[in-house]
Amino acid sequence: MGPHIIAIAIGLILDRIIGDPPSWPHPVKLIGTLISKLTAWLNKGRARKAKGFLLVFIVVGLTFSVTLALLIGSYSVHIWVGIAVESILIASGLAQKSLKVAALDVYKPLVAKDLPSARQKLSWIVGRDTEKLDEQEVTRGVVETVSENISDGITAPLFYAFLFAGAPGLWLYKAINTLDSMVGYKNEKYEDFGFAAAKLDDIANYIPSRLTGYIIMLWGKKESGMPFSKRMKGWWQDAKKHPSPNSGYLEAATAYQLGIQLGGINTYKGIVSNRALMGIGEVPLSPNHILSTISHMNTAVILFWLWMMVIGGVLFGIT
Repeated sequence: MGPHIIAIAIGLILDRIIGDPPSWPHPVKLIGTLISKLTAWLNKGRARKAKGFLLVFIVVGLTFSVTLALLIGSYSVHIWVGIAVESILIASGLAQKSLKVAALDVYKPLVAKDLPSARQKLSWIVGRDTEKLDEQEVTRGVVETVSENISDGITAPLFYAFLFAGAPGLWLYKAINTLDSMVGYKNEKYEDFGFAAAKLDDIANYIPSRLTGYIIMLWGKKESGMPFSKRMKGWWQDAKKHPSPNSGYLEAATAYQLGIQLGGINTYKGIVSNRALMGIGEVPLSPNHILSTISHMNTAVILFWLWMMVIGGVLFGIT
C-alpha cells in the first residue's frame, strides 16, 4: 500500500498545481466513448433495466481491469515508474484546480459588474438556465456547484483510491460517476436503462459526501453567527431535503457555515424546478461567498486526505 499512498499524495499535488491540461488525452473521454457505444447497442428493445446492469458491469469492470493492468506493468518495470504512472492517473481523476478555475471564471466578471459574461460562464458548469439570473442567483449557482462537486470531483475519488489500492479504485469510482452523468436520468429514454448506474452512484457517494460535509461543518470557514449545535442540527435536517441523497450534505454544510441560504427556483430548458431551501440566510448571497466556498474545498480536501492517511495507517500499518 505504501507506493499507492505516495502516488496519491503526488497526484493530489499535481492536480492542485497543474489541473487538467486541455491538450492531454483524458481517461473520462475514453470511458464516455465506451458508454456511448454500449448505450447505442443496449438501450433498446426489452429488458432495459437488466441491460443497464450489464452496461455498468462492463464499464466499471473494464475500467478497473485496464487501470490495474497498466499499473502492474508499470510497477514491474520499476517502483518509481509505477509511482509516476499512478500519480498521473490519480491527478487526472481529480478536479481541484478545474473546479477552482471554473468558479473564478464566474467570480471575476461578477465583481466587475459584467453580469452577461458571468451568466455565460455559469452556463458552462451548470445545467440550469442562466440567461435571466441576477447577481445573487448567479452566485448561488456557483456556490451550489462547487459545494456538491467537492465530493464528486475530489474527496470521493480519493476515498476509493485509499479503499482500493490507488488508481484502480479511483477510476472505478470515476467510471461509476461518469455512467451516472451520462445515463442516470429519470426520463423516458433512461429511466430503466440508467437505473443501475444512478443507484450505484448514490451508494458510492454515500459515505464520502457525509464525511466531506462533516469536515466542512467542523473546520470549514465560518461566517455564520449561529451556535455550532444549531448549525449541526440544521445541516443534518436540511441535507435530507435535497433531491439528491448525497449532494445536500455538501450544499447544506456550505449554507450553514456561511450563514447563507441555498436552494430555490431553478429552470432547466424552461421547466421550473423548485428546490428545498437550505440554511437560514443570515446574509444575502454575494460574490465573496464563491471565494469562501473555494476555501471550504481546500480545507475539506486537505483534511479528508489526512483522515484517509490516518485510517490507512491503522488498517494497513503504513504510518
